[in-house]
Amino acid sequence: MIVAVGMGLLVLPLLYAGLMVWLRAGWAENAAALEGQSGIRNPESSPVNSSFLIPDSSLIFSVLIAARNEAENLPQLLRDLAAQTLPTARFEVLIADDHSTDATAALVAAAAEETGIAVRLIGLPKMQTGKKAALQAALQAARAPWLVCTDADCRLSPGWLAAYAALLALRPQANFISGPVLLTGPNTFFTTLMGLEFAGLVGVGAACLARQQPTMCNGANLAYRRAAFEAVGGYTDNAHLASGDDEFLLHKIHAAFPSTTHFLADAAAIARTAAPPTLRALLRQRVRWASKWRHYHSAAPRRLALLVLGANVALAAGTTAATCWPGLWLWVAAAWVLKLGADAWFLGPVLRFFGQRKWLWGLLPLQLLYAPYALAVGAAGWRGGYEWKGRAVR
Repeated sequence: MIVAVGMGLLVLPLLYAGLMVWLRAGWAENAAALEGQSGIRNPESSPVNSSFLIPDSSLIFSVLIAARNEAENLPQLLRDLAAQTLPTARFEVLIADDHSTDATAALVAAAAEETGIAVRLIGLPKMQTGKKAALQAALQAARAPWLVCTDADCRLSPGWLAAYAALLALRPQANFISGPVLLTGPNTFFTTLMGLEFAGLVGVGAACLARQQPTMCNGANLAYRRAAFEAVGGYTDNAHLASGDDEFLLHKIHAAFPSTTHFLADAAAIARTAAPPTLRALLRQRVRWASKWRHYHSAAPRRLALLVLGANVALAAGTTAATCWPGLWLWVAAAWVLKLGADAWFLGPVLRFFGQRKWLWGLLPLQLLYAPYALAVGAAGWRGGYEWKGRAVR
């Protein structure tokens, strides 16, 4: 009986370990694709052998930013955009003001004169609210063939847009590019666990893109071709959902244009954003993300979520069972070694990419907390309803 139960406890951790092997190979594909190309970090000097490369005076990117009460954050972001190494003639910035009640609008108007970059403020009509409506309004005013999205509270390196341009020079048929996002904050236990979990999500999303089984991305750092956005109907079929401006679009473009969705594994492209300051803020954010899960049409994210949740619950259940049947402890220990070893093996290169390999020590405490955390967030997200930017959302 003990052996049968013990073997049962190993099934999901074994499947999970196999998934991590598959994902690490995907992550390596992304890194190898970039590292194997000369001139990748300097698109201005790349050979002119791509239909994407156009005269320096032509617009490539329209940077879209949805903003609501972001007067505190926007000055830093606009300075980052003004410092881009990509010539200012090749991009424009559009900020869609989602009915801010602070000085957001005045700040953007002043920045348009002070930074030297093309900045336009787009106001939403009275009856339109939310991030998707803001991005749609900005898109309608945009003039470039490629739309790059980030958030008002992000910080960007000078090579951010140049990294996108370089990848497009290598992959001229691309229609969607997911960029890396890193959580930042004080060096505390709480921030380390949040950063570790978030880095894992980014790594998984990147690896799945390399395997052409896209699951997740982050609206704080992504780009898509305007023609592809319009071809799949944009946000039309999910406009009623407050979340999902990123992943629904990724899934639809992949379905319509296979093999044209990619991850940008370039450290210069990392967008940095502050971690939620409190546990309540973290849970509110994660519930907002989880609220879109039940609306996925793609099977890949669902399978991934179920396996990850199942492996974590199996560890918790096995540990509980072993307190009643001590003969299970060896099996439970093997399950923990499998799960944590697989996580460490996958996350090692991901954290090295982000310059945060020291976060690996947080694997064990994160594992202890993950099962109840994931179950609570998943249940709340399935039920729906959360608060975002001072608004109650259903």
